Amino acid sequence: EAHRDLPQLMPFLHLPIQSGSDAVLRRMNRKHTVKQYLQTIERLRRARSDIAFSSDFIVGFPGESERDFEESLKIVRDVAYVSAYSFKYSRRPGTPGASLPDQVDEDQKAERLARLQHLVEDHQKAFNTASVGRTLDVLLDRAGRKPGQLAGRGRRVRMRRALVDRGVEHRRGQVHQAGLQPSRVVFHAQLSAAGRASPGTGQGAQGSSSAISGQSG
Repeated sequence: EAHRDLPQLMPFLHLPIQSGSDAVLRRMNRKHTVKQYLQTIERLRRARSDIAFSSDFIVGFPGESERDFEESLKIVRDVAYVSAYSFKYSRRPGTPGASLPDQVDEDQKAERLARLQHLVEDHQKAFNTASVGRTLDVLLDRAGRKPGQLAGRGRRVRMRRALVDRGVEHRRGQVHQAGLQPSRVVFHAQLSAAGRASPGTGQGAQGSSSAISGQSG
């Protein structure tokens, strides 16, 4: 309900899965199943049809077969993640996984990681391309690295950078509108007295103009 009802809550959620194989999840001692995970995805999409997801994946966990790995690729296709943090399993002394049998060969882990990342990148490119030319809401939620910068999240895309001119830094926590162009988000807006942004360029109610730009992804 929160994703449906709160405009400040951008429809983007990081929801780790680790593996698309129930057998691997059990060996990892994870308490969820793939079915439970997908049911959560379904509930969220019923509440907000345009919500996008990112996730975490570990490939090459001990005992992971090619069939197990293919199930991870399947969940990437089914959910259509727009990004993912993905890693090769690293055998560390003293950890439970280090003593498990059927350790996966390093070359095989690298090959599987490359295949998974390539698939995620394909979905990410399709997601971003479908957003080009749309007007999006962007929540400016934190300061950037430099003075005059705000970072934000969008409804259809995460913004890695958001640049805001002096005089509008106090707009943090408010929702503004942005237009997405290829490879970056560009925003020029008039700020109303209520802090709502409308497409265009010029002086706002406070006598200041604002611009936001950022990379999609």
